[in-house]
Amino acid sequence: MTTLKVPDMHCENCVKRITNAFNAAKLSFQVSLENKTVTIDGDENCVKTAIQELDDLGFDAVR
Repeated sequence: MTTLKVPDMHCENCVKRITNAFNAAKLSFQVSLENKTVTIDGDENCVKTAIQELDDLGFDAVR
């Protein structure tokens, strides 16, 4: 599992956008608005996909 920090995630709408994108990409994940993190359950390709999805949504992801 890899945890990415998403400092620009501020509200439930952000969580919803991330959740929708990750579900569409068929990723296994958990989103924490409280901690401003996304945890990816998968290999390095899954992590790269998650980072790309976040970038497409306008969020910076920090490992």
